Amino acid sequence: MITVTATIPCWNPPAWAMLERRLFELMDQAIDPFLARYVRPNGSLIWRDGGTGSRDGADDFYEASYNWPLLYLLGGDNRLLAEGQRLWDGITRQLTAAGHVHKEYERGYDQFHQGESYIYFYFLCLADPSNAINRERARRFAGLYLNEDPEAQNYDPVHKIIRAPHNGSGGPRWGFTDGAEPRYGWSAGMRVYGLPYSDVPGVTHYDDLQEPDKARRMGEAMQRRMGSGDVAGNLIVTSLVANAFLLTGEAKYRDWIVEYVDGWIARAGANGGLLPDNVGLNGQVGETMDGKWYGGLYGWTWPHGYYNIGMAATVAGANAFLLTRNPAYLDLPRSQLDHIWALGEYRDPRGLEMSLQHHWIGEFTAQGDAPAMFVVPYRYGDQGWFDYMPLSPVYPTALWNLSQAAADWARIERLRQVEQYDWRTVVPFRNKEDCGHEQPWLRFLAGDNPTYPEEMLRAAYSMVCHRLALIAADQADLTQVNIHHWQQHNPIITEALVQLTLGAPQHIYNGGLLHCAVRYFDAERRRPGLPDDVAALVEQLEPTSTVARLVNLSPFAERSVIVQAGGFGEHQIEAVTFDARASDYPGSHHAYAPPPLQTERQTVRVDDKWLRVTLPPATEARLVLQVARHVNEPSYAQPW
Repeated sequence: MITVTATIPCWNPPAWAMLERRLFELMDQAIDPFLARYVRPNGSLIWRDGGTGSRDGADDFYEASYNWPLLYLLGGDNRLLAEGQRLWDGITRQLTAAGHVHKEYERGYDQFHQGESYIYFYFLCLADPSNAINRERARRFAGLYLNEDPEAQNYDPVHKIIRAPHNGSGGPRWGFTDGAEPRYGWSAGMRVYGLPYSDVPGVTHYDDLQEPDKARRMGEAMQRRMGSGDVAGNLIVTSLVANAFLLTGEAKYRDWIVEYVDGWIARAGANGGLLPDNVGLNGQVGETMDGKWYGGLYGWTWPHGYYNIGMAATVAGANAFLLTRNPAYLDLPRSQLDHIWALGEYRDPRGLEMSLQHHWIGEFTAQGDAPAMFVVPYRYGDQGWFDYMPLSPVYPTALWNLSQAAADWARIERLRQVEQYDWRTVVPFRNKEDCGHEQPWLRFLAGDNPTYPEEMLRAAYSMVCHRLALIAADQADLTQVNIHHWQQHNPIITEALVQLTLGAPQHIYNGGLLHCAVRYFDAERRRPGLPDDVAALVEQLEPTSTVARLVNLSPFAERSVIVQAGGFGEHQIEAVTFDARASDYPGSHHAYAPPPLQTERQTVRVDDKWLRVTLPPATEARLVLQVARHVNEPSYAQPW
């Protein structure tokens, strides 16, 4: 492995570097109040005995601590991996006893929610790919969709479909719900999403579902239409299979992803590029929907539309692209984005009934009192397109992060131009997905928001403190709380560190893998993440280069960092250019100040996915990495 040594003294430690290390230190300690308040000694969450009373809810248990191994990956304390694994195991046992989990995997529910659960498992595998138990689990979990478990024949290779919208370790879980008489009754929490179907006789408004007979009629329609066949949301399962590939390198996992994604691409092509959201057991779109391409579970009509369809398409396109290096797979999410974009218009947001109103805190704050906002329709039903909301930057940002293509950056710029507010604004908040600050980060990369690192790190610090205050003030009876209670108190916040250190947006929350420009390893401790005292900032991203700055804040200890090109070593560092000190240092002890700094530019050939950087005490290095993208077989392999 090529090694370069930093020689530039860190005379004036940058504020972002000190804030970054302080944020690491804060979160390393922040898990203790959470563990003391919410976790039993066996790793399970404090709650009442039994399940949730429906198929729903397993994801909310895992979401409580899903990003602890991610913080470890970035450079957090070793305890984050150990405690993260302990909680995952404890929660799995807890959910097994409650009936939600079978053979350590969810018995059967939609992939929109399972995707939220299993990002936790993917981070555990990425953090410690040598964990034999997790390696076996990864193979077994992926095998549920390769029909390797006789009890879980989820996949139909003839029609290239997953056989039911609800699926898992129990195989296809037919129907929308359990019970002899399906019904879909009124719920205050679901009212904002409206009716799943508008053609059920006698049911014209959501409040009609308060009547038992009408709730029964809607339930019967949902059971019949959403109870079998494939749905677009199942594309999220490609991450489960890609995870097994990245651990093992076995071609069967890549082959399955290609076959399954190609099937959906063909259906989208036959529908003008727009993904249909349902396909029946005979392989026909609209088979259970009277021929309609919309209406499937977590599809275009209900409850979220493009919000989850866009995520599923992006996750699947990313996984297929990563494993095949064929950029054409990114056209699947592009076509969904472009179609929705073309329907956008300016409307007064104060007069819109947005089903995901709470998701747009950053946009609304930056928008201020402006009377018009650019919005797009997220949903489609018998009445046409509806549910107009801001176009989330998550989707075009994820595309550009994967491709680094000029056309994808142009999509981002076009969105910025029509949104008519200052994208440099940093609003302190922490939403469920731990994202939402893509706009000011993108302007930083564009050279238009130089104070963003400091602002974002301060915002993240404040949000961790807010979560700790919520924990300290929490007097709830934990046996009676809502199943979202733990995730709403999780004090680990990673968006700022992912953006600034890895040069990437936060992963797609519903099942996405961690696609990033660079990752780091502590060469001395032989573990992932930045070493103690070391801060990192990705300053620029270009198709063939990445600029990363490393700072060793310790005046006493040398640190050694291994820089990896790509989250999975899929890129190659061809060469590195950096400034080296050409003047004397520290100079004479008779002088009152160090001598003037003189530097010379050096370039070193690397031709490897890894580069070792030695950082003597109180030194820094600005690395210009010349990168060839997507030329290596991706894997979870670590440098040793």
